Amino acid sequence: MKERSIERIQVSGAPRPGGPYSPAVRAGDFLFVSGQGPVEPSTGKMQAEASVQDQTRLVLRNIETILRGCGAEMKDVVKCSVFLLDAADFSAMNEVYAEVFGSDKPARTTIAAGMVAPGMKVEIDCVAYRPR
Repeated sequence: MKERSIERIQVSGAPRPGGPYSPAVRAGDFLFVSGQGPVEPSTGKMQAEASVQDQTRLVLRNIETILRGCGAEMKDVVKCSVFLLDAADFSAMNEVYAEVFGSDKPARTTIAAGMVAPGMKVEIDCVAYRPR
């Protein structure tokens, strides 16, 4: 019988969790990255005044930092969920998202939703596949 392996991971250089959750969880060969907001890791401050494009870049950079700290890369991402404060920001977010993922496009869901932090225009979580 195969041993069940679940690891909760905090990565150096990534934003610290703002609540009772793990930034990343490895379950077997899958990595689950918690929703990341536009938080500058060095200060822990939300970049509330930034455009949705700049917020998206920061969010995806934070996800990349977490993935690298877990031994994975953006090309290992198989699924993203994108949450936008305003559906009118879809095109602007999508432009940056497409630049970052290039030809390694994961499956994705995008919805407009209320945000838990003032000034947050975008939040993204993901699942990556990276065999050990």
